[in-house]
Amino acid sequence: MHLEGKVAVVTGGASGIGAALCRALAAAGADTVIVADRDEKGAESVAAAIAATGCRAEPVHLDVSIADQVETMVRRVEAEHERIDIYFSNAGIMVAGGVEVPDEEWDRIWAVNLMSHVYAARYVLPRMVARSDGYLVFTASAAGLLTQLGAAPYSVTKHAVVALAEWLQITYARSGIRVSCVCPEAVRTNLVPELAARTPPAAGSAVSQAARDGILEPEHVAVSVMEALADERFLVLPHPEVATYEQRRTADRDRWLAGMARLLPPPAATG
Repeated sequence: MHLEGKVAVVTGGASGIGAALCRALAAAGADTVIVADRDEKGAESVAAAIAATGCRAEPVHLDVSIADQVETMVRRVEAEHERIDIYFSNAGIMVAGGVEVPDEEWDRIWAVNLMSHVYAARYVLPRMVARSDGYLVFTASAAGLLTQLGAAPYSVTKHAVVALAEWLQITYARSGIRVSCVCPEAVRTNLVPELAARTPPAAGSAVSQAARDGILEPEHVAVSVMEALADERFLVLPHPEVATYEQRRTADRDRWLAGMARLLPPPAATG
């Protein structure tokens, strides 16, 4: 895909990977970048900085977990700019812990980390399919291909994002729709300290596991995404080592599971 003259929406655009994507789109010649985020002031700041470079940018206050808000935003952008060429469904949160995590926390991360992508596809696909052209980019995680120690809700939702992205690519390929799925390991965003703060002591190696191949800057991830878009490549691996880990996982799943288990500290003695 060529980005010159395109209308792009980026959710989670106020910080981290989202903000880096907004800047990369402007640098690549996009016509309009919609910076959508719950952080209204952050979105305004990113949009203003982009607008200063000569690219049109608009901040939008958006809670991606609420379907009506996503639909309203999509309809407004389509009405004002005629189309959405590329939609970066990027917003996400971290919830650490295991099956003991309260239902309300499971519901919250499910709504943000998965249903936001469902809503994005639901509302942008009809116009994209009608003109046989459009691009969806979902930010998942290496945890969606592998797992995340100490964070079952995060792992489960990120696996679901990868599955949804694959389904959409298969289902809509003949309709002119392209899909990319971004699966980095640790990136220098607010999710890394949040994982550290929320991870139970029994899974204390979770952060080191996520960062084993280095903590990337958001700008590095944005470069990887731009390269993947140019090639219209589905899987985006800013940490290329993840491809090797996934191959090991599929080649001998039992061995891989045992190896991951050894990364956890031994259970505390009882009695």
